[in-house]
Amino acid sequence: MSTRASARFAGHFLAETTEATPSACRRLVRPFACSVALLAVAALQSPAFGQNVPDKTTTTASTGAVDAVTLSPGDVLRITVWRKPELSGEFTIAGNGTIVHPLYRDVRVVGIPMADVETLIRGVIGRIETAPFVIEPLLRVTVEGEVRQPSVYSLRPETSVAQAIALAGGPTIDARVDKVRLIRSDHETFVDFRQATASATHTMIRSGDRIVVERSHSFFREVITPTITLLGATAAIASVILYNRHR
Repeated sequence: MSTRASARFAGHFLAETTEATPSACRRLVRPFACSVALLAVAALQSPAFGQNVPDKTTTTASTGAVDAVTLSPGDVLRITVWRKPELSGEFTIAGNGTIVHPLYRDVRVVGIPMADVETLIRGVIGRIETAPFVIEPLLRVTVEGEVRQPSVYSLRPETSVAQAIALAGGPTIDARVDKVRLIRSDHETFVDFRQATASATHTMIRSGDRIVVERSHSFFREVITPTITLLGATAAIASVILYNRHR
């Protein structure tokens, strides 16, 4: 299923869920519905969903996107060498641009195309083995705020912002999903996930991205509840004082 089709599916799901829910419960149901929609978008965008073999156009586009990626310190490079687990693994890129691994520590991979990275890795492995290998970049992305599992994630370059939030467990019940902040290279943009628009499903992650799901404002939670708590505590103290005076 195409990304546009998955966006229509998610938007249709959110609209039907909201319309079928009483207004008093919509604040509780909508974040759940948004979580389901984000998970649906993540699943529908996966090449493994509903098809056994990805079409040639999709494969070419995905390969081109990966080739255009450049690594930054903090990112991860996954290296898989055929039948050589001691040479395989997920290795962090150090601050000086090299790979944190005794064998690959002299390989500087920051800021160069993945094709050049592959050539450098082949030169290192070729001195020891002739086994085939595969490399895959994993970009460091922070998902924070009102999500169920806020953390720093290492994600594939073809991961969308919607998929990143879904992988972080989806929005919490207090999340504001209409204005999710995407902070990239000191530039801030906003994405509205209520409509599951093309912007939400087409925006791919980049190294160093910060995705911030804000907390929704609630007059009852932010004003009424603290006031009631304060009045209750004051009444309790007053009752203790009066009791002690009349003993």
